[in-house]
Amino acid sequence: MSQGWLGVVSRSHVWRGVEGGFAQVCHGKVQPLRRMKKGDIFVYYSPSVEMQGAPLKAFTALGIIQDDEVFEFDMGEGFVPFRRRVRYAVAQEVALDEVRADLDLCVPPNWGIVLRRGLIPLTEKDVCTLARAMGVDLDELRRSQ
Repeated sequence: MSQGWLGVVSRSHVWRGVEGGFAQVCHGKVQPLRRMKKGDIFVYYSPSVEMQGAPLKAFTALGIIQDDEVFEFDMGEGFVPFRRRVRYAVAQEVALDEVRADLDLCVPPNWGIVLRRGLIPLTEKDVCTLARAMGVDLDELRRSQ
């Protein structure tokens, strides 16, 4: 059974990942990415539009981890973050307020603090809830793996 993961990144960075077919979390650290496996579902939550920018609070992308490789990518100026290959589905952005009441993620009173970790596991229920809200057919996404 695959695991679900939630990456917390600004929407502008999510769009770069979707365009490039990769996931990058926790300022490019390797260890969080090593927790994911081929076939895991990956969802991005964006608290803001840009880093330190206007608030957004929305789920902005959903995809499936393509392989078990974590790789480095030289972005220049000495920044070489780690990434994972992700095939993103066509997904609608969904505001947190639209699904908050249905997410296990939001049950603990301090759930917002957990988001600061940058990459957190999701329950299967939350993966299904988010996929449905974002208009993604998980069965089709997994079959196309």
